[in-house]
Amino acid sequence: MNLPATFENRFSDMSQDDIKRFEKDVLRKIADLALIPPEINTNPLPDFDYDQLDYGMTPAITRTPKGRLWNIWFGGEDGPAAFLLANISDDNGETWSKPCLAVNTQDSSRIPMQRSIVMGHIWCDPIGRLHLFFSQSMMHFDGRASTWEAVCDNPDDDNPVWSKPRQIWHGGVHNKPIVSSKAEWLLPLDLEINGYGIFNGVFPDLDEVRGMHVFASRDNGETWQPRGMAVPHDKSIHHYAEHMITERSDGSLWMLLRTDCGLMESFSNDDGKTWSEPQFTQNIKQPVSRFFVCRLASGRILMVKHGNTIDSFEQESENDAIWAMGRSRLKAFLSDDDGKTWHGGLMLDERVGVSYPDGFQAPDGTIYIVYDRNRATAGEILLARFTEQDILDGKLTSTGSKLKHLVCKPQKNKIQ
Repeated sequence: MNLPATFENRFSDMSQDDIKRFEKDVLRKIADLALIPPEINTNPLPDFDYDQLDYGMTPAITRTPKGRLWNIWFGGEDGPAAFLLANISDDNGETWSKPCLAVNTQDSSRIPMQRSIVMGHIWCDPIGRLHLFFSQSMMHFDGRASTWEAVCDNPDDDNPVWSKPRQIWHGGVHNKPIVSSKAEWLLPLDLEINGYGIFNGVFPDLDEVRGMHVFASRDNGETWQPRGMAVPHDKSIHHYAEHMITERSDGSLWMLLRTDCGLMESFSNDDGKTWSEPQFTQNIKQPVSRFFVCRLASGRILMVKHGNTIDSFEQESENDAIWAMGRSRLKAFLSDDDGKTWHGGLMLDERVGVSYPDGFQAPDGTIYIVYDRNRATAGEILLARFTEQDILDGKLTSTGSKLKHLVCKPQKNKIQ
């Protein structure tokens, strides 16, 4: 009996090495599904209303020229089921809309595994356009992923219109770009080590470019070009991400990056083309979690981190997972000397389970910080609104300042 060719076992004569190469090739093809341009859903209700959500993490916030606040965050989980959401406020953060935008590329009917939108950021550029950056990956991280950007020219209108997302590169964006004194836009973009789970080691051809990248635009965001990269040489460090860039008063660039062993820093004296070997910070101590740093209009640098002091943080429980250690007591500090010394100290939220601050400073000097709290249980995104004077005073003394203000909260399966 002659069976059709489709029933022949073409793997029977393969060596184990050949089979492993074949398996890797299949996974690379599956990972190509993360390179398909995602769609921006500007009519996400009712599917993504709060009563359909049960998770909330990793917010980011920005302000348009007319004063509208845009907040994004991630639902689903910190993993393969993640997707991106956005809401807005037209009254200085007092009240917030229902989700008005979603990016969700899950499709169990057509693809063999989950495709996540698990990291991203939102930023209003000096021209007044809104930029949405986000990463798409198969599962949690397939070792390559893809970073996308969509732009909105009318972010204050009733019906904002977004461009079709375009791919910038691989990896992901966790933090805002900065505009340098040379009017260059510098975007922090990271490509993490290897991949998670079955994707571990599938893209060895990218190993030489894994690290903390800076992409630059000299044409107001029309194009982004790779500028330089910093990478820890210490082999005991297995995870690094979420870097932020600040320009110092002498024009050099200061990069802070999260690692699984502590906060590290690197410096560039050539606009981000080359970077010093990252070293652990001596005067700033931070757990394995995102921080926030930016230069304010006054010339001071703002730092929002965990811990009662700039050089410490508190581990609340010996049973905490490593990623959760110290994720409490979000506090704001100021520096007048490019981060050498710090003063003031405003406690934004002293509770356990608060993390991932992001923010901006408004034209009137007010500082806005969003963060998440207890992602899988409360799932809250919260807002702190304060001034530099509040930080120096160590308490709210300015009119209009507010702490622990609710931006959004999932309602599905939650006890009210």
